[in-house]
Amino acid sequence: MTNTHDDNAPIALVTGANRGLGLAVARQLAEAGATVLVGGRDTARAADAATSLREAGFTARPVTLDVTDHAQVAVAAAHIEREHGRLDILVNNAGILPEATTPDLERPLDLAAFRSTFETNLFGAAAVTQAMLPLLRRSPAGRIVNVSTAMGSLAEQLDPESPYFGLVLPAYQGSKAALNALTVALSKSLADTPILVNSVCPGWVQTDLGGPDNRAAAPTSPEEAAPVVARMALLGPDGPSGTFVDRAGPLPW
Repeated sequence: MTNTHDDNAPIALVTGANRGLGLAVARQLAEAGATVLVGGRDTARAADAATSLREAGFTARPVTLDVTDHAQVAVAAAHIEREHGRLDILVNNAGILPEATTPDLERPLDLAAFRSTFETNLFGAAAVTQAMLPLLRRSPAGRIVNVSTAMGSLAEQLDPESPYFGLVLPAYQGSKAALNALTVALSKSLADTPILVNSVCPGWVQTDLGGPDNRAAAPTSPEEAAPVVARMALLGPDGPSGTFVDRAGPLPW
């Protein structure tokens, strides 16, 4: 599939987009006609991912973006303003799960794991959103999608019938519950604007997030998980805001 460049095409920034789910989401948004900004901590990998999308006929550009580096976030926002003047879609996808990949962590309360996890999964998303919000306000239809997880649902964690009941990953689960709270707060504070803000659970995805065991066990490929994220990023003007959904519909907070 080949898209010709359109100066009126939506401008979409996806964080953590050089591989896995982020790259799959970037591709889906590109397929929908967006100009995709491939955010990644590693400049070379972000460039390679953007090149792979361009070679497939899409409009994509790399953006060096470590969401935990506030100076780099500011530079990225200034770059987007200079090159595009606005931002239409922000997908806060970058995330880490050190509890699943570091066997010597002190369970359940390893403070170093809490700090590093929240630094990326919550504070990183908040910092990027804060920096990009002035650009999103210039869009006629700004969209913010926070990639969350049903594992962050307090209701799911307390439900013995839930497949997530037996998982005790408090730093990761807490960071995603807090990210959901950020979604609610943003949706309320932006209610008088065209900007829609939602949390999305893409499912248990075959990525490097939880290490090789996770990749082997997860039932969902990035390509299968990406559509629900892209769908929420491409909502029409009557779309919802302040919701938490997966492919099957609404999730409990």
